[in-house]
Amino acid sequence: GKYRIASARWATWDYGRNAAYFVTICTQGRAHHFGQIANRAMTLSPLGQAAWDCWSQIPDHFPFVRLGAFVVMPNHVHGIIVIDKPVETQDFASLRPTNQFGPQSKNLASIVRGYKIGVTKFARQHEIPFGWQPRYYDRVIRDADEYARIERYIQTNPENWQTDSLFGEQP
Repeated sequence: GKYRIASARWATWDYGRNAAYFVTICTQGRAHHFGQIANRAMTLSPLGQAAWDCWSQIPDHFPFVRLGAFVVMPNHVHGIIVIDKPVETQDFASLRPTNQFGPQSKNLASIVRGYKIGVTKFARQHEIPFGWQPRYYDRVIRDADEYARIERYIQTNPENWQTDSLFGEQP
C-alpha cells in the first residue's frame, strides 16, 4: 500500500526463537474497552476479564510458551511472553528447508494473532463493538536486568496510569 508503515519488527530476528518478549497490544482508536482505573487500581469490564482470561490461556494453545507479568489496562494489554521450545525442536527445524525463520505458526506473531482472535470472538458473541489496532509493539528482552525493569513497569502500570503514554480520556 501507498501509506504502508515500515514494520517495527527487528528485521534480522527470528521471532520463533527462544526468548522473552515484551508485548503491548492496543485497542482500535485506543478506546477504553477493558475497564477503568480508579484509586490506582484496574477494574475490568466483562471484555477486560475476557482479555485477562484469554491471555492466561495462551500456554493452553501454545505449550512452548510461559507467561511472565501481564496487565490489562483500559485500552491496552502489556505482557511478557517467553518462548521456550525444547532445543532439539529448534535444531531439527533448522535442518528442514522451510522459510528463513521456520514455521510461522510457532512464533510471536501467531501467538498475538491467536490472542486477538480469542478476545474478538468473545466481543462478537456478546455483541460488544470492539476492535484491535492492526499492529502491536514488541521488544526482545535482552537480559535479566531489562526483564526485571519491564516486569516492574507492567506490575505498576495501573498505579502510574495518568503518566502512561497510552493514557487518554475515554473518547
